[in-house]
Amino acid sequence: MSQNYKNHTRYVPMFHFFTGNAILLGLVGSIVNLFRSHPETHYAAALIVLIFIVLVFLFWYTRSFALKAQDRAIRAEENFRHFILTGKPLDNQLRMSQIIALRFASDEELPVLAKRAVEEKLSQKEIKLAITNWKADYNRV
Repeated sequence: MSQNYKNHTRYVPMFHFFTGNAILLGLVGSIVNLFRSHPETHYAAALIVLIFIVLVFLFWYTRSFALKAQDRAIRAEENFRHFILTGKPLDNQLRMSQIIALRFASDEELPVLAKRAVEEKLSQKEIKLAITNWKADYNRV
């Protein structure tokens, strides 16, 4: 299937939906268990709550750290691509979200769209909608 604005987002169902929801349900269940626990099991119930709190942070940061690394790679790739096409690096005024959107622009569109993004302060969505020749990115999750 050809990638475009309507279908370019990607989810990994076992991570985004199953794992995330399982951790949240486990956290809620462990909190309920903590409040219903007897004094002799209160310590163990509190530890289970702590484990699920740690799992929430692990889930959040594993996704956050991966996206930060991908963002850095995208910034470098798009800066290099723009340099190859124009002989100049990307404008420093471009926000990371704009650069991420620009990665979908074809080589022919990138220089003009990057300039427009700065001048008109285009949002990520506006940049993506302005692209006429979509350059697919199947590697980012």
